[in-house]
Amino acid sequence: MREWARMRETGRWQRQYNLLFERVPCYVSVIDRDFRIVRANEKFRQAFGEAEGRYCYQVYKRRKKPCSRCPAALTFRDGTEHVSEQVGLRQDGTPAYYVVTTAALSRGAHGVAHVIEMAADVTEVRELETDLRKADDFYESLVRNAASGILAVDTAGEIRIINPAARALLHWTSARPPAPDQLRAMLPQEFFAPAQENGTVVNMPETSLHAVGGEEVPVRFSAVELRSRGTKLGRAALMQDLREMKQLEQERLDAERLAAVGQTVAGLAHTIKNLLMGLEGGMYMVDTGLARSDAERIVNGWEILKRNFEKTTTLVKDFLSFAKGRPPELAPANPKALARNVVDLYHDAAANQGVDLVLEASPDVSEAMLDARGMETCLTNLVSNGIDAATKPGQTGGKVSVRTRDVGNDLVFEVADNGCGIDQEIKSKIFTTFFTTKGGKGTGLGLLTTRKIVQEHGGRMDFESVPGQGSIFRIRLPRSRLQALAAPPASVPAEGKLP
Repeated sequence: MREWARMRETGRWQRQYNLLFERVPCYVSVIDRDFRIVRANEKFRQAFGEAEGRYCYQVYKRRKKPCSRCPAALTFRDGTEHVSEQVGLRQDGTPAYYVVTTAALSRGAHGVAHVIEMAADVTEVRELETDLRKADDFYESLVRNAASGILAVDTAGEIRIINPAARALLHWTSARPPAPDQLRAMLPQEFFAPAQENGTVVNMPETSLHAVGGEEVPVRFSAVELRSRGTKLGRAALMQDLREMKQLEQERLDAERLAAVGQTVAGLAHTIKNLLMGLEGGMYMVDTGLARSDAERIVNGWEILKRNFEKTTTLVKDFLSFAKGRPPELAPANPKALARNVVDLYHDAAANQGVDLVLEASPDVSEAMLDARGMETCLTNLVSNGIDAATKPGQTGGKVSVRTRDVGNDLVFEVADNGCGIDQEIKSKIFTTFFTTKGGKGTGLGLLTTRKIVQEHGGRMDFESVPGQGSIFRIRLPRSRLQALAAPPASVPAEGKLP
């Protein structure tokens, strides 16, 4: 009876062992000393097919001889466990990556008789590693070869990524990236400000970097905060080099100016001829008046001389002002005060022509870095043009408004008139040629000179006009650009040395 109970218990354990052997979620096989598979479990058979009686290296890898790094061979030799990573081929031809552990299962007269192999399939993990490696290589290549400068810092301010374009912008040649203090001296201070709710730190169409050696490098600069599921990882900056664009802008400005100078020189012959004829006429009247002792003739001749001399002086000054480029001399200035000075200067002259000249300044316009003399020249040219456009001979009701306000990051000056407006044909010429609508009163250089000064401030100029209703000329000056132009070169620590 006891014997029967013992056999029954043994049978139960045997069934449990077989069930465990078959259903364990890894590849399990038993191998003899000839490397033949004595037994294999269900997962093994599903992956590699029926294997009993076949050599393990044929089943696992479709080889014709044992593997050179066989963990089973090591266990047969020393009787201890061995672990290694292997790559096999499933019966459908796809690769199988697995980590195999071998252990002695039974011993015979000549040592270990059977080895059990248990292999955990890590194919999905290896595929994920491969995909991650490819993605990492892809993004690394993208960052490394990007034409724009890219750098990223962690929450401690240490640089984790800096691509060759960023190194070139900062003139950084050391193998080690800049330290946090050095980086703070190089980048715009807005980069270190708190981020917005959407993760944006700053987006600046134009600013400057302070490169090693003190050079200011104009760039388009944007930065975002890096986050992972709500956790801050650091922040990244994207920097686009604007030096070439600035050079092209300057070359275009110079080309336009030189082209206009050429056209002006060609047109000066006729203008100078008329001025000389006027001077000659005035001199003749003075000479004949003196000869005849005719005081009235002398006075009339002298007036002709004065008018033509003033025209000559205006022509020469306008020509020299336009032909000669100079960097703006920027200093803190009050935009409202500049506009007020011009309005006060022309107020009486406008009133004499039946034009009401008014200042409409926004009360919250703040101080800006400006070349005051240059901006007064711009406003003077625009106000003078506006008064002429709004003048209606023998009538009143003309109006010219000088406005100044902030629009976003831009300081804006406007000169609006209710005059005759500008038709489409003249609109296409107004900024490009030696062109005037004032006849003999104008030189055609006022608007060109104004636009040149505005561009030297890093700004732009545009206008709106409706024939019969009037015109608005607008100057836009980005405050960030003004600050960048006015900022002295920053002192950047030497490479590899903290300040």
